[in-house]
Amino acid sequence: MPGRILLKPDFFNRPTVAVARDLLGKFLVRETGAGRTALMIREVEAYDGFGDRASHAHRGMTERNAPMFGPAGHWYVYLVYGMHWMLNVTTGPVGYPAAVLIRRLEGLDGPARLTRSLDIDRRSDGRPSGKASGLWIEDRGVDIRPSQYRRLPRVGVDYAGEWAKKPYRFVLRSPDRKRK
Repeated sequence: MPGRILLKPDFFNRPTVAVARDLLGKFLVRETGAGRTALMIREVEAYDGFGDRASHAHRGMTERNAPMFGPAGHWYVYLVYGMHWMLNVTTGPVGYPAAVLIRRLEGLDGPARLTRSLDIDRRSDGRPSGKASGLWIEDRGVDIRPSQYRRLPRVGVDYAGEWAKKPYRFVLRSPDRKRK
């Protein structure tokens, strides 16, 4: 099993849905003055380009979604309902707006809970994933096979028509649940 490998921009500079799938089993690492926390990524959602009606970038660039248009491997952090921060990592080439929302970590169910628990907010928006930002993703050698995850529609995007039904959400199956 390899050690801890920091994911570099080339990992993220690929098709968004592939990056989303490949993030399952990786570890989100947060380092603050209080210490370092590393938790396995268990659920993600892909938002892929101008055509994706569920994406913030569907109608073009704004001040809020500008990081989605930037380089791969940067954080896109935004506020929903005026109170919950959402953590995304950008994917694909500069100018193509795409990102993956990190929805659940091991022990932290829900995107708002994970940002609150790890003290992630607007300060990370637009910054590169890496040790200098105190927030990065590592490969710790966990091999995820297709039988270990489900592909499902995204959550809370019913307004997006047929795009709401796209299986762009990837969820690791619970290890303690028996498969039917």
